[in-house]
Amino acid sequence: MVGFYAVSEKVLAYIQFLGAAGTVTGSKHLITTSLDGDGKKGIQVLIDCGLFQGQKEWRERNWKDLPIPAREIDAVILTHAHLDHCGWIPRLVKQGFRGPIFATAATIDLCGIILPDSGHLQEEDAAFYNKIKKSKHDPALPLYTLDEAEACMQYFQTMRVKESKQLSPELSFRFVPAAHILGSCMVEVMLTLDGRTTRLLFTGDIGRVRDQLVAPGKVVHSGPNEGEVADVVVMESTYGNREHPHTDPRPELAQVIRQTVERGGSIVVPAFAVERTQKFVFMLMEMMQAGQIPKIPVFCDSPMAIKAVEIYLKYEDDYTEEARTLIRKYGTPLEWPGFTFASTAEESKKINEVHYPSIIISSSGMATGGRVLHHLAQRLPDPRNTVLFIGFQASGTRGFTIKSGAKEVKIFGDFVQIRAQIAAFEQFSDHADPPELLEWLRTFPKKPRNAYLVHGEPAASSQLRDTITKELGWRVEVAEWMQKENVLS
Repeated sequence: MVGFYAVSEKVLAYIQFLGAAGTVTGSKHLITTSLDGDGKKGIQVLIDCGLFQGQKEWRERNWKDLPIPAREIDAVILTHAHLDHCGWIPRLVKQGFRGPIFATAATIDLCGIILPDSGHLQEEDAAFYNKIKKSKHDPALPLYTLDEAEACMQYFQTMRVKESKQLSPELSFRFVPAAHILGSCMVEVMLTLDGRTTRLLFTGDIGRVRDQLVAPGKVVHSGPNEGEVADVVVMESTYGNREHPHTDPRPELAQVIRQTVERGGSIVVPAFAVERTQKFVFMLMEMMQAGQIPKIPVFCDSPMAIKAVEIYLKYEDDYTEEARTLIRKYGTPLEWPGFTFASTAEESKKINEVHYPSIIISSSGMATGGRVLHHLAQRLPDPRNTVLFIGFQASGTRGFTIKSGAKEVKIFGDFVQIRAQIAAFEQFSDHADPPELLEWLRTFPKKPRNAYLVHGEPAASSQLRDTITKELGWRVEVAEWMQKENVLS
């Protein structure tokens, strides 16, 4: 067991919000139990361990230590494999963490490509800034390296969905489906303290509703489990102040692609390499075969996306029937004619030599780093081109700047003029919006004692708080960074 000790008559337990509070990224929620008065340590468990992205004030916190030494954290429980939930794990291990990291099999498979890729990109970025001498630090250093990211994988332990795990006499947990991305789960934590049990539910990111017409192109089975029971809920609020469009994006998407091709331009798609890219390329293939868009070259410029395709196909049973039908019909995208997956830097550079209409899909999804920056730097100044967003753009990211209508954006230390057309489709989001969240929350058999909103911009979290309070009568609070909350009262 982790952190074993004999439970005394009086135990304190609290949650501390170390990330994704006041912002969408950097998810980290610390559960601490401790004995009162005798100085003995209880157990400290971290729910998620993600990278901050977006505004500089948040990104700089990636370089700061946690308020407790990493070596004193007993375990990490990981909801899913997006970088803003898992991307700080190599840094945690670098600082001395040596406990288990619990996750589903699919999440571990995805982390096995996402984390090394993150380390590699950070090494590349540091080397680039050292080359052009435009870093404030001399030398510029990566947050962690590829080797350090690979080394942290030894601490991952597979957990089956709905399997209970006892970490100490007072704390156990289990995973339940979240329907966000492949392998994603919520975490139910059971704290048995002073003879009573407190149930905590950490939602991670919550997937879309079950209606395929409302969430077209959805891959993972829709909808989180109904009938959850919890005393304390820690819930995402990414789309807390807006609803997704209820229209099929394909007709408008086809129009954007056709018009760009008619202008002689290309379409650059910043996309998350895991799942969003796979979802999008299957949709492109389907639309090409139906004659809705011209059969122009498609470049997937992400080594991670190549590996993610293999994982994507490995877990076919986890997908919706629509997704399974597409997989059976078209097979692996790696073998499709006209679709090129660039694995090396040289292959990536060759894409920039293409001067005829094409579709370029590259990570990162919010243009915070990665190869997509090179494509944006080259193609943003040309009004014939289109930059197409199919994912959420957090405040302070380059993607947010471009999408918001700015005239220029800073890339690699230089300002790049934005003359390309900009388009965005919210239907591809894997986050539930307020009506979908309320639909799920209404299935709770009783109100939780407290609910805390995280993983949202301030305006989104505040509006969702007001909506839940008005519609359901729950006691809801927007979590603040570093805030501590007693979970026993």
